[in-house]
This record gives sequence, C-alpha cells and structure tokens, in this order.
Amino acid sequence: MVELENLSCLRRRRSGRCSSWDRSGRNHDWLTIPPGEALILADLRGPAQITHIWMTQTAHYRHCLLKITYDDAPFPSVLVPLGDFFCLGHGMVNSFESALFTASTHFPYQFEKPCALNCYARMPFARRAVVELINESDQPHHQYFYVDYETLEDFPPDMGYFHAEFRRANPFQGWGPEITVNTPPADQPNLGQMAWENNYVILETQGRGHYLGCNLSVTNFTNNWWGEGDDMIWVDGYQWPPDLHGTGSEDYLGQAGGMHPSAFWRNGSSIFEGYTIPTPEFDLWRGNSGYQSSYVFHLENPVAFTRSIKATIEHGHANHLANEMSSVAYWYAAQPAPAVNVPPAQQRLPVLRENSGRWLNDPARQCPGKPLWTSPTSAASRS
Repeated sequence: MVELENLSCLRRRRSGRCSSWDRSGRNHDWLTIPPGEALILADLRGPAQITHIWMTQTAHYRHCLLKITYDDAPFPSVLVPLGDFFCLGHGMVNSFESALFTASTHFPYQFEKPCALNCYARMPFARRAVVELINESDQPHHQYFYVDYETLEDFPPDMGYFHAEFRRANPFQGWGPEITVNTPPADQPNLGQMAWENNYVILETQGRGHYLGCNLSVTNFTNNWWGEGDDMIWVDGYQWPPDLHGTGSEDYLGQAGGMHPSAFWRNGSSIFEGYTIPTPEFDLWRGNSGYQSSYVFHLENPVAFTRSIKATIEHGHANHLANEMSSVAYWYAAQPAPAVNVPPAQQRLPVLRENSGRWLNDPARQCPGKPLWTSPTSAASRS
C-alpha cells in the first residue's frame, strides 16, 4: 500500500531494474525461452528488496512457472504458475485491480491472450534473490518483463521473506458432489480431526512468519453454488476449534451471498462467471456457472505464527463438493522456506468446456485431491 505521508521522505536507497530491453538498441524488447528451459529474469545482491514486477506475454499462463530463490537456498520460496501468481487462475486473462496485484487486457475471459501483469508486494532479502521463469510448454515462450528493486542499508531481524506456493485438486474428492448446497443432506458435521484432514489446504508450512492471504480458483462442474465452505486456520499446531474459524467461502473472501463481479484492494473476484438467481424477494448474484478466481489479502490483519500454520477451507459445507480447486498462498517468513512442488505442466492445465457447456474432463489434466480421511456419511454409517 502506498503511504502517501511518506512520499516526500528522502531515503538512502538506490533503485535499479532488470528488464527485457533490447541490448542492440532496437525494439526487440522481449526475451525468448525455448521449450523446457528457464530464463533468469533477475539475479540481485542484497540487502535489497524487489518492489515491483511487471510482465506481459501472449500465452502459457499455466505452462510457465515463476520461481524465486533467496540467499542461495537449495529450494525456491516462490514457485507458482505465471497467471496464478498474479491472481488469474485457469490460464484465463482479465482486467482487475487490487493492492498487491493488477492485470489489464483487451481480451477479458479468454485463454492464452495478451495480458499485462503487475505485482507490488515487497520482497526483501539479505544476500541474494534469483528470479526465474521456467517454460514447461512445447513452444518457445516470448516474455517482456521488468523487475524493479531497491537497495537496503541492512536486513533487520524482524524483516520477512516473501513466499508463494500453488496447490491444486482436480477434482477435489468430495463425499457428495450430487448434493445441492444448503439442503438438509449437505448439512453434516465437520469437526475436529475430520476437518483438519479433509479440508482443502491453502497453506501448510513450518517456521515463523505471517500469512498474508491467498487467491482461490474454482471450476464449477455443477449449476449449484460452489461455496458454503468455512475457512479454518490453525496456528502452531492442531487444536479444536482452530485459532481462526470462519463462516463460509464468500465470507472469507470478503463478500456475502455468493461472490460478486467486483475487485477491490483487499478482496474480490479477478475472474467471475455468474448468473442471476431470481427469488421472490430479489435477484441474487451467485458465482456459480463456470470459472471463478477470487482473492483476499490480510493487509491489516496478517495471521502471525511462530512454529507452523495450516490454512484450509471446506469445499462445500463439510467437503461434499467435487469441483476443480486451485490456490496460491502468500506469506512472509523469518527465513527462506520451500514452496511445495507443483503438479506437472499437463496436470496444471485448465478444465475446458464445449460451447454447449459440457465440461471436458480430460484425464491427462486431472490432479485428483487426496481421498477424504473420513466423511460425515461414512462416520454415521459406522455409528
């Protein structure tokens, strides 16, 4: 966030930029990454911090991986498909604005089209930061980019490293996907270890830091509302109830009564496909009919942890739904920590659909979530 009262304060920092400008002085201002290869966008020495990343490209939003490694660690602390890092899931582009990420395109709600992407999250580091883009497609990838940074006088002990990781379940292994949400058969208990084991995991990591928020993408295979899942966040280990327990998917994402076609600084929908459900009282917007990407940033209320954190959300109440779900978690940590491995490129690709609306559930693109540890229905059958 811009602190306007500090804009006039002169700082003892040096600004710099790594970009794809044409070193010959001509206008070939992009770099090409051959299939299966990686390109180092920036190799920076600290103490310093990345202040802004701008990228534009025409394709490969799920094929390409953004990778950031700090202080010569043997693992990346950021490892996320290109589009998802900037809060655009499904390999789809759209224009939106938030505090940490923005995007702009002439081709809203289309796949593999040009789009400008911006990240304004601060990424400080003590000794070194290497920013890479990995092309896991079978085609050359053309990339324009800026990586802006500034030097720091020191790296104080309370400064954290920026992290981001991607997860996906295609499909999530819900116990009753045929059941409509907000009906009696779906109103089952999800308590204790059942919730700890079964909920969709957004973030699970060790160490000290604070959780900054996430983006969550859903491909809805039904005509029903995909939400009603409570967010549950455990800090420094399991206990019941969790340290933070919410009331529903859209509630955690800062909206209500379903998701809305709006994007705000701290929360909103970067991709929204919805329709109006007429009721006797009013017409209610629900993000039901297809692709959804939403985000929430805890700018004033990051979730602090000293040993570990597990941030989760139910998929449908008590995890009964079985849609495609993917997410990116953002957090700061006292030391570089590993981001989880991402699925292979083919298993990251979006679920497509015919013009008729029928989903094309290609097995090659599936990345199934883990089987549920137990379910309300199975638990009831044993009692």
